[in-house]
Amino acid sequence: MSKNKAKGTAFETDIVRYLREFGFPYAERRALAGVHDLGDITGTPGLVWECKNHQTLKLSEWLVETEVERYNAGADYGILVAKRRGKSYPGEQYAIMTLSSLVQLLVEAGYGAP
Repeated sequence: MSKNKAKGTAFETDIVRYLREFGFPYAERRALAGVHDLGDITGTPGLVWECKNHQTLKLSEWLVETEVERYNAGADYGILVAKRRGKSYPGEQYAIMTLSSLVQLLVEAGYGAP
């Protein structure tokens, strides 16, 4: 396994552990699915997680990838988790989604007016 692949695998594993600790007991790394990718983490119904551990952030490109994977998986929400330089704790990483998805999620959670 290449160094970059190992780095990505370790990051995904850290995020899975974090999700399990905070109420997603079935979260697990997903096997690669080729051109019809379904995200990096499964076991969280309605959610697609795309994890990126790169030196340079490519948020626009990665968010498009996350949304394609959300569509492929038939999920309600796609969440991009990007490594935050200088932060090792999974809860301190960036979690990115479109504003429309965030607002929809907040309304469904009881915030704002439906």
